[in-house]
Amino acid sequence: MVEVESVKPYGAGGDKREQVEAMFDNIAPTYDTLNHRLSWNIDRYWRNRAIKELANAKPQQILDVATGTGDFAILQAEKLRPERITAVDISEGMMAIGREKVERQGLQGVITFAKEDCTALSYPSDTFDTVTSAFGIRNFQDLKQGLAEMCRVLKPGGMLCILELTTPVNFPMKQLFGIYSHTVLPLYGRLISKDAQAYSYLNKSIAAFPQGETMMEILRGVGFRKASFHRLTFGVCTLYIAYK
Repeated sequence: MVEVESVKPYGAGGDKREQVEAMFDNIAPTYDTLNHRLSWNIDRYWRNRAIKELANAKPQQILDVATGTGDFAILQAEKLRPERITAVDISEGMMAIGREKVERQGLQGVITFAKEDCTALSYPSDTFDTVTSAFGIRNFQDLKQGLAEMCRVLKPGGMLCILELTTPVNFPMKQLFGIYSHTVLPLYGRLISKDAQAYSYLNKSIAAFPQGETMMEILRGVGFRKASFHRLTFGVCTLYIAYK
């Protein structure tokens, strides 16, 4: 078991998938506001950095996994102009907000949402040009199985592009991030979202998530090749790129 799989929003008892679904349904109305404020809007830069990598692949059929409220899917639709983006998540509450944003921006013909268990995707093998995910794979009940599924549905030669929050490795950013993530992040998140556990879970799941070369080994182990990573903003976020 990968350590992050044992980190659950509401305690050790119960299924992680069910707890994560309930948590995101609970915080969906405030998720976007908190996401941007707690990252000081730097999350927008991280997504645009990923778009630069994706642009080289010129994808037409995209699967956005753990799409949440659809921010990354919407940005891909606007910047990459693909034929179709399939945006999947386990939280109907998050996707309901995503659907509203897509409708406001007139992207219904490009982006479709579907409830999916990311460790058992319903799509045929070799379907998508690229598979993407922004800040979602920490929440997988089985990380390796989820990544294996992402590999399975990719076409041969297709690109995987993942953004994930990580822990900085160098002084003084490592220490500063530790203070921020243990104090400001859970306190502010609790005040705005009204969910006392959600943003404590965020902090714990970031700390437990495999990083750097460890993540490269996992990606290669489930079938990806040419795996690489780029630490962004002193390592607060990491961009992972791999190919099938």
